[in-house]
Amino acid sequence: MPAVIAKEEIPSLKIVPAFVDKSEKWRKELEYAVRLGNEYKGKTHLTFETTQGPKMVETTVWSLTDNYLQLKGGTLIPLDSIIDIHF
Repeated sequence: MPAVIAKEEIPSLKIVPAFVDKSEKWRKELEYAVRLGNEYKGKTHLTFETTQGPKMVETTVWSLTDNYLQLKGGTLIPLDSIIDIHF
């Protein structure tokens, strides 16, 4: 079970790649997380890999680029570190 953290803690972590399947379904989930955050102000549970093991954060996703998810407050999480997405 990943440790739950506040989004404000993310900049202090060393985020590393997670070796998980990056299928089309995964990309659609990322796009839905952005829509949920922007249109409905809904939060998403993101699990990502760090040097200290997996961490989970509940936050609003603002945007998606080719390489990052941007969270409310400007924090960036590399896409290749994301393990799981829940709504």
